[in-house]
Amino acid sequence: MKLLRYGPAGQEKPGMLDASGAIRDLSGVVPDIAGAALAPDGLARLKALDPSKLPAVPGKPRLGPCVGQVPKFICIGLNYSDHAAETGNPIPAEPIIFMKATSAITGPNDDVIIPKNSRKTDWEVELGVVIGSTARYVDEKDAMAHVAGYCVVNDVSEREFQIERHGQWTKGKSADSFGPIGPWLVTADEVPDPQNLAMFLEVSGHRYQNGSTKTMIFGVRYLVSYLSQFMTLQPGDVISTGTPPGVGMGQKPQVYLKPGDTMRLGIAGLGEQNQKVRAYGE
Repeated sequence: MKLLRYGPAGQEKPGMLDASGAIRDLSGVVPDIAGAALAPDGLARLKALDPSKLPAVPGKPRLGPCVGQVPKFICIGLNYSDHAAETGNPIPAEPIIFMKATSAITGPNDDVIIPKNSRKTDWEVELGVVIGSTARYVDEKDAMAHVAGYCVVNDVSEREFQIERHGQWTKGKSADSFGPIGPWLVTADEVPDPQNLAMFLEVSGHRYQNGSTKTMIFGVRYLVSYLSQFMTLQPGDVISTGTPPGVGMGQKPQVYLKPGDTMRLGIAGLGEQNQKVRAYGE
């Protein structure tokens, strides 16, 4: 299934993509694509529906973040061997974990806003893992049972805030609009191997990132188990699992986003995002 949320920001309704690519309204079935709707029983209930009998949504409404009421937005740094190489960093011995503020979450095609005083706003296409059931001290062999599905994430990052302003990475990752997710949540049954997905990102028509989840250092199964040793994973948590090479910081000379740029990014089977870049206050 491809689950989504549509409508004005803050007023999104739950929906489902049918086989023809049309949006079907789920408002009469679930209150949101969140919480209990993401649990195995909730997803089984949605899968049993006949999309043709659900109300069709006319036109082309705005797509919101594909998950609502996200409890935690957890990110993994330097998790692709080829990206670690381009940044000049060694391969981490254990996953590097940081948090992204949930207030950064936006729809997949909403504008990305360069924050005040920013000089180094960058892009990162990432595979997002959406948790469907509570995971606490989970063994690797059981980890995938806690995954509801996957989505595209753009882990927009301000590198000066992240690296040069001292402290943890979170402040370089959490500006408003720095967390586009979607266009839809693709349930785990439709993604047989999350470690074999092509991914790309273009800025103003130039392809900078052209990678694959094959080069992840720590795969989805390991990450879910690993994170559950340090925090309880809850339904609706989003884990952004790292980016392949090609970020602006890795270019020679470095390239960063500027007002008027556009971003197009996607992951095989999970859809695409398209964003315009604008300055704060525009």
